[in-house]
Amino acid sequence: MNRIVNSLTALQKYCEAEDFKGWDPYDGLNSRIFNALPLLKNSAICRLIMIQLFKRNPVNLRRIAMIPKDYNPKGIALFLSGYCNLYEAVIANPALQPGLDSPDQLLGQIDYLANLLIDIRSKGNYHGACWGYEFGWQSKAFYLPAYTPTVVVTAFAVDALLRAYQVTGRSEYLEIALSSERFILEDLNRIPKADGFMFSYSPLDTRAVYNATLLGSKTLTEIYKYQNADRLMNQITQSVRPVLAMQNPDGSFPHSDQIGNKWRDNFHTGFKLESLVRCNQILCDEAVESAIEKGYEHWISNFFNRETGIALYYEKDSINSRVDLHCLAQAIPSLYHLNKLGKEFPLAEKTINWAIDNMQSPDGAFYYSKKGNRLNKIKYMRWPNAWMFYGMSFYLKYISENGKN
Repeated sequence: MNRIVNSLTALQKYCEAEDFKGWDPYDGLNSRIFNALPLLKNSAICRLIMIQLFKRNPVNLRRIAMIPKDYNPKGIALFLSGYCNLYEAVIANPALQPGLDSPDQLLGQIDYLANLLIDIRSKGNYHGACWGYEFGWQSKAFYLPAYTPTVVVTAFAVDALLRAYQVTGRSEYLEIALSSERFILEDLNRIPKADGFMFSYSPLDTRAVYNATLLGSKTLTEIYKYQNADRLMNQITQSVRPVLAMQNPDGSFPHSDQIGNKWRDNFHTGFKLESLVRCNQILCDEAVESAIEKGYEHWISNFFNRETGIALYYEKDSINSRVDLHCLAQAIPSLYHLNKLGKEFPLAEKTINWAIDNMQSPDGAFYYSKKGNRLNKIKYMRWPNAWMFYGMSFYLKYISENGKN
């Protein structure tokens, strides 16, 4: 069997054995010791230091700091979408069943993950279903307490529940997903622009982050496919146009109003391109199509080393720069939705095989990061393992749809 399928099977078994629960690079503020010290937990600078200490440290101190393993809502959404892809793959190619489980077994996992995702949604007086990270998050600009809903996490959750509905036909998944329209339109703040507006990252900030806005637009697009409401078409158009206006002449996109072109990375670029593709399925706008093509050419030409297969984090990185598997994992669904995975299939396989050879542990899990010969062997559940499961599931979906093996 295809060694990539074998790798995905090993990863699947690891994640199932852990019940999809684990640590996260950003979960430092979940330390019970830190939270028992008011002087520290109430200080923005201490919160920022705590997050960075645990994110950057190659030694996992979480047990000492009493940070429990937990369910990450975005991670659960990625697993759910991935299992939907596996289900469709084994239906299309029954030869995959011995490694990846039978359709009935996969349906059981889909229902389990869908109900878990629903259970861990954010609580509060929000107008629709919404999701946030299970840890508090401090940036230089603002602080988001644990489970504060964001447009990014909500976008992946809605996508996953809609996929689960398509596979199972369970109306409760559809109803909860569609209710997120009101969270996006009524709870998020809006940053006015000359030709429309951008969505805020969360209800607690007013930052214009371009990939976050487009994830909101993409989510409204997916809801529109079920609602077919003119009000949604107008909101999608008004939130897409300002991002197009910010595209650079070379096809790249700045990250946000605040950071601009100082931060242009691989996977956030993938988010933007995939979101634009899916929005344009209903917009059918030539300007959007042109922006997608320019953006794709810049992304595929600058963020991948074709000789080694390494997915680069920044466009100016070398193969000895820090490797983050989130970049590889998002590249596969981005190529799939861009309808470019066939064209770039050799690159996709080389990229996945590099990760298997260099960053997969014997138990099936993937390690966090690699820089030169230095390997951070912490096995975080969301980043990179849920991401790798999600990304590789699109590879499997593609080969099943196209008769490859």
